[in-house]
Amino acid sequence: MATATRLRRLGAAAAIATASGGALIFNQPSFAVNDRGGGPALATVRQKIADSNAVVPPRSVQESALIGASSANPLDVLVIGGGATGSGVALDAVTRGLRVGLVEREDFASGTSSRSTKLIHGGVRYLEKAVFNFDYGQLKLVFHALEERKQVIENAPHLCHALPCMTPCFDWFEVVYFWSGLKLYDLVAGARLLHLSRYYSAQESVELFPTLARKGKDKSLKGTVVYYDGQMNDSRLNVGLACTAALAGAAVLNHAEVVSFLKDEVSNRIVGARIRNNLTVLTFLSEPGQEFDTYAKVIVNAAGPFCDSVRNLADKEARPMICPSSGVHIVLPDYYSPEGMGLIVPKTKDGRVVFMLPWLGRTIAGTTDSNTSITLLPEPHEDEIQFILDAICDYLNVKVRRTDVLSAWSGIRPLAVDPSAKNTESISRDHVVCEEYPGLVTITGGKWTTYRSMAEDAVDAAIKSGKLSPANECVTPKLRIVGGDGWDPASFTVLAQQYIRMKKSHGGKVVPGVMDTAAAKHLSQAYGTLAERVAAIAQNENLGKRLAHGYPFLEAEVAYCARNEFCESAVDFIARRCRLAFLDTDAASRALPRVVEILASEHKWDKSRKKEEVEKAKQFLETFKSSKNAQFHDGKHL
Repeated sequence: MATATRLRRLGAAAAIATASGGALIFNQPSFAVNDRGGGPALATVRQKIADSNAVVPPRSVQESALIGASSANPLDVLVIGGGATGSGVALDAVTRGLRVGLVEREDFASGTSSRSTKLIHGGVRYLEKAVFNFDYGQLKLVFHALEERKQVIENAPHLCHALPCMTPCFDWFEVVYFWSGLKLYDLVAGARLLHLSRYYSAQESVELFPTLARKGKDKSLKGTVVYYDGQMNDSRLNVGLACTAALAGAAVLNHAEVVSFLKDEVSNRIVGARIRNNLTVLTFLSEPGQEFDTYAKVIVNAAGPFCDSVRNLADKEARPMICPSSGVHIVLPDYYSPEGMGLIVPKTKDGRVVFMLPWLGRTIAGTTDSNTSITLLPEPHEDEIQFILDAICDYLNVKVRRTDVLSAWSGIRPLAVDPSAKNTESISRDHVVCEEYPGLVTITGGKWTTYRSMAEDAVDAAIKSGKLSPANECVTPKLRIVGGDGWDPASFTVLAQQYIRMKKSHGGKVVPGVMDTAAAKHLSQAYGTLAERVAAIAQNENLGKRLAHGYPFLEAEVAYCARNEFCESAVDFIARRCRLAFLDTDAASRALPRVVEILASEHKWDKSRKKEEVEKAKQFLETFKSSKNAQFHDGKHL
């Protein structure tokens, strides 16, 4: 309990805006307008975020704050999109002392931000291009990505960590080439270095990675070069950003869709948005499908692959900015890769790099890069899944079977074209910020690693557009997200020592169970310093049972996420609050009835809503092409 005690001394619990006497009270950030250096007010917000007793304002308060933003008293910034970039924009803006709202059509991280390779990388491939093409622009991208990688890991230490990645070499030229290139990468990283890269002999490599092939293309393994990048739990990091923004005073609302813009008839400037409540249950002030207006001095479009749809609300003839690319990943059992060591396939048939990485107790492999259409629920094709299987099979001494695929998914990368560019030949993997329509700033492109600096650029543009008066400069480089401040890798021992898991048996009898190492580590790494709150629910409310055999996810997490992380649906939980849908589609399906039962208790769902949640979740899981969901034709996968 020592860790929690230290945190509790940092300050009192966060104040929650309330609706009383018919008056709507906005959850204001705790800044004074003249507090440009940060000062005591900024320290207060840091304390709110760090306080283990802090509670995010509930959905009803968030909704009332948005409805309460009028033309006479508008928000400073309204963000559209609750992915990594949008949530990052909301957090950056609110911690500068601005009044901020955020709306997301589905759920935080429901799109690209939950479907990444889970790497926080410094751009080693950009370094190769910089060297061979004498391209200083590519080198700048590497410097930038390395700096952002370091800050992401430091600001969310419970959700991010360094991961060694092994590159197999089957001739001595490859050894020299990769070793020298990665040593240059170390040199460029400088103070931002995670750990030094190094060469391992063939024998050492096989000891570290037992399934690694000893021979490849009639050549013997000469050794491997290992370097370090970062790894993360992407959707939980995204949800953490949204919750941190809410604690700092932003009004964040998931399952709320912008359907049109409000314009000033004189200046033709966008001054607000009409928003539809997409939840199928009655909320605080609006019914399912009901719409309301909210006003803001500037609107930031951070809708990722869907940013063109938002731009079309302002101009139906808007020139497209997004060139969508499909990235497919698969999840395999843990025995394909050792814990704590990833494998890089340096060159595949189409020239791409494929990763095989340990992640949350399983093995993730990917990715592909192919043209795709933009859809809410992209699905991986069987040929893309087989491409990944073939690519990693070439470097392993065991056969990887299609029947071993526990889950497979597709994510859409929003590769961006600057609409002001003279031609569209060069599609950027960097981000683009533009204001084509007065009052609407669009931020798109980029990558997970650089979400924070992307958000900073977008807020800078919004401040310029709306002539806003922030209380201070950007503080997010050194701002830990909720659960991160005071967290220690050994924190899980406190959970294991001081908590038990009370759970109901099949017969309904309540029985105690130990808070075993796997469950304690999972809670600590998923919730950081707030893990004790989840453990307390497991102990005190008889919700200590595991949701799925072989996985550490507990029933208590469903209740906790419903109360504290804006978890509004079964899919919100199985896909993004816990990662069961991504790790094992069949296990998620088996856990679904219990997840719905607990959420129904928390949100007061009736039988009709429970049935609807089960059906929606089943439809969602069908898009994750595990071996069970694979398509067959004449005994072969389609």
